[in-house]
Amino acid sequence: MGKDIVLESTITCPECGHRQTEIMPTEACQWFWECPECGVVLRPKAGDCCVFCSYGDVPCPSIQEAGGKGVSCCG
Repeated sequence: MGKDIVLESTITCPECGHRQTEIMPTEACQWFWECPECGVVLRPKAGDCCVFCSYGDVPCPSIQEAGGKGVSCCG
């Protein structure tokens, strides 16, 4: 029927390069992520709905469900 939704995404900090795998929320946006290595607080880039879509290797569940095209997981 539909494709399986991946719930883990590895975020890469653009400041120090630290990578960490996180479980993505399925019913809310994650607007902030603090890098445990350097302490920088990441926010979504312009046009992205959450930190996973901006810095993760897998987009958020809502974007996955929609096929990744022109959808906001928060709107």
